[in-house]
Amino acid sequence: MLLPAVARAQVSAPSLPSRTTTSTAPAAPAPTTAAPSGPSGGIPALNAGDMISTSRAGSATAAEGGPIAVGPIGEPGRRAGPATVVFGASLFTRGSPAASDTPNPNYTILPGDRVSITVWGFVEASVVTTVDVDGNIFIPQVGPVRVAGTRAGDIQRLVESEVRRVYSQQVQVYAVLLSAGQVGVFVTGQVRTPGRHLGSASESVLDYLARAGGVDPGRGSYRDIVVNRGGRPVARIDLYRFLLSGELPRITLQQGDTILVPAQGAMVGADGAVRNNFLFEVTGRTMPGSELIRLAAPLPSATNAVIRGTRNSQPFSRYTTIRELAGVQLMDQDVVTFITDSPPATVRVSVEGSRIGPSVLIADRDTTLCTLLDYVAVDPILANTRGIFLLRPSVAAQQARVINEAMDRLERQLFLTISPTTGVAEVRASEAQLVSSYISRARRTQPEGRLVVMDRGGRCADVRLEDGDVIVIPERVQTVLVSGEVTAPQAIIWRPNMTLQDYIRQAGGLAERGGDNQLMIRRASGELILEPTEPPQPGDELIALPRLDPKNFQLTRDLLNLIFQSALSARVFAN
Repeated sequence: MLLPAVARAQVSAPSLPSRTTTSTAPAAPAPTTAAPSGPSGGIPALNAGDMISTSRAGSATAAEGGPIAVGPIGEPGRRAGPATVVFGASLFTRGSPAASDTPNPNYTILPGDRVSITVWGFVEASVVTTVDVDGNIFIPQVGPVRVAGTRAGDIQRLVESEVRRVYSQQVQVYAVLLSAGQVGVFVTGQVRTPGRHLGSASESVLDYLARAGGVDPGRGSYRDIVVNRGGRPVARIDLYRFLLSGELPRITLQQGDTILVPAQGAMVGADGAVRNNFLFEVTGRTMPGSELIRLAAPLPSATNAVIRGTRNSQPFSRYTTIRELAGVQLMDQDVVTFITDSPPATVRVSVEGSRIGPSVLIADRDTTLCTLLDYVAVDPILANTRGIFLLRPSVAAQQARVINEAMDRLERQLFLTISPTTGVAEVRASEAQLVSSYISRARRTQPEGRLVVMDRGGRCADVRLEDGDVIVIPERVQTVLVSGEVTAPQAIIWRPNMTLQDYIRQAGGLAERGGDNQLMIRRASGELILEPTEPPQPGDELIALPRLDPKNFQLTRDLLNLIFQSALSARVFAN
């Protein structure tokens, strides 16, 4: 069964022949047709919801049945493997901040802070005053005004109301907190440089932690930082809340406050198909799997997880789905690897050559070549439907392995064979140089992975398609390519009455190394015909094979096999 169509209704050219159709193909549906009609005697027509889906060109995503992502798209350079970085460590990588002279609006004014006041209109005055120990500032002609405990953002409203109690409404007032007094705050515990640090009372706990070198990522806690005042805790800070949602407790630090960073809590690691590949700190003794999922943010392709750790002093491992992981209690030093363990339900197949319509098709994994070809539109005048073949990555890998093994055997035979006489040794030394040169070039050759799927009658093999397959539809040509050991390799116009020898003669005859009757035909589909008895067809390649004298070349058979495997590597399906 195939996926719903996207663009197939736009194609009106005839489609390819099915397994039993060898000449005229049925017409593809018009744009308003809900479902195509299958070829006569071929695969039954599919329903409206069973047509081929088309896709954009380019790399397939995991949802399209393409490569499975192991890291986020926006972070392609991230190193794969177990997490080694503690979540939150990047907070303190920029060094100690300089003290700021500009208080934030939420800062609470304290004794020692400096306030600027400007009055203009009916009277004019400008004064910069310091908050005294009682929390007051003195304004000439107005008197003392209590400002301690007021937010920095509210100082304008407070001073203006006090001035207007003395002067008329024609007086304008501008008041601003210039700078907060410096305070000394102790930062201790698991930080890099504990001690007393000076700064503004308006600065946050993060600023003082940064002055102390930050939380030690190997020993300190990011989730239970305590601010003590007078020996009692006045605030507890979880930096994860700041990292994830920007929440930071509003606290004005005072002279003599102590910021304590306790020892690091239990740690749980997340790696694999996640956006956040980090070590996460646990607030208690265990962490619910649902919290790790929230922190690690698995990729959409992640379906399962592997939990590794220690239970009762014994190694522990568990395989679970993402949904089941949410209910698991994770313990200190557990590592959870998120993976994609569900095979894609579809395959992505490309179509190249003489085609009409989309170049990429998405189909169910059990779709066969013949079924798919019924829904690929072509121009029957231009397309050589008898020469269709597949390019399959898995076949290319197998061909490369076979060729490399053959080259390894040939090299071993080349260097381990014992020469009985000096003359034979000289011959073998000469051939060893020739073969070694060929092997070095052959190792750089990449097989194309051609899969022959059409028999001599033009019927396709009902092969199940694999992801990444490329269907190649050659164009019709009226020539025969004559190559190999001929005097003038060239393309010759095909004529129905010409014989094998006629084509060889038109190419100048056999070259000096050409062997009598040692010919081979390679069809457009990739099928090889050794020692042919019938003349080639349009689009075929006629190859004159070399004659190798076994008296001069001791490794003739192995070398000939290697030439066939590397230069003509293909698979044939017998029907």
